[in-house]
Amino acid sequence: MSIEFVKSVIAADMQAVDQIIRERLHSEVILVRQVAEYIVSSGGKRLRPALALLSAGALGYQGQHHRELAAVVEFIHTATLLHDDVVDESSLRRGRDTANALFGNAASVLVGDFLYSRAFQMMVGVNDMRVMQVLADATNVIAEGEVLQLMNIGDADLDEAAYLKVIRYKTAKLFEAAARLGALLAKSDAATEDAMARYGMHLGTAFQIVDDVLDYSGDAGEIGKNLGDDLAEGKCTLPLIHTMRLGTAEQADVVRTAIIHAQRDNFPAVLAAVQDSGALAATMLAARAEAALALEAIAGLDDNPATQALRALADVAVERSS
Repeated sequence: MSIEFVKSVIAADMQAVDQIIRERLHSEVILVRQVAEYIVSSGGKRLRPALALLSAGALGYQGQHHRELAAVVEFIHTATLLHDDVVDESSLRRGRDTANALFGNAASVLVGDFLYSRAFQMMVGVNDMRVMQVLADATNVIAEGEVLQLMNIGDADLDEAAYLKVIRYKTAKLFEAAARLGALLAKSDAATEDAMARYGMHLGTAFQIVDDVLDYSGDAGEIGKNLGDDLAEGKCTLPLIHTMRLGTAEQADVVRTAIIHAQRDNFPAVLAAVQDSGALAATMLAARAEAALALEAIAGLDDNPATQALRALADVAVERSS
């Protein structure tokens, strides 16, 4: 099953979420509207809000709060993108100029703050303390992940465990929260709630690992960002860790030097080392292992279209080119 099947299962819900997003983006401050609408309408995959909708659907939730919370999740994600692009000095995202390139760093940071605070206004409206706790904890952990990543810049000795800690904080935590929200809304038991959270965490981890693979195997036009961006920022991602472990001494030295000095100009040599060392295959094995753990977590769910779509998402996360 494909992403088209996933979209078909939640088409009506996602249309309602889009309407909520448009309504809640409103601000009397014109620049807030301009920046927020630019980034929200830039064609993202919307996997995180989809996950909140599918989780609720898989567990039989019948109310409307899942749509509001899906929009909350998207606002939190969008706020992190605005802040990330400023920190990373990125100029391209989803094939378009980043908001900071277009509107400036100050506007991007401040509108990111607006989206965070709007998200919290919306979650208060759901009037569920556990929902607020899950989302508040998630935003805090995401911020810690950003700082961890910053601390690891230029560290060529980073190991796989440290790499996984960063992406589980920075990326997978919001996937985990989105999946858990459906269980909370459906008043599921603790075991089901934990299963959904594990599914989201492993799915998000697989998704980020594949993103890091695409930085060394994708097409810039397809993935919508400049290849080698991570290397230019001095980020030691799993393909580079595996290259230094599996490659020749010369290949390892090329990668180590590029990480320490954050060298994009040496990207062709690093790319050759990554592709020739078997590192991409090893990294994809790790991504598929995470996707398998995600599927294992939801093996006990009742079979329905939403559950089938959750299973399809695990395949989509790893078998994609953008």
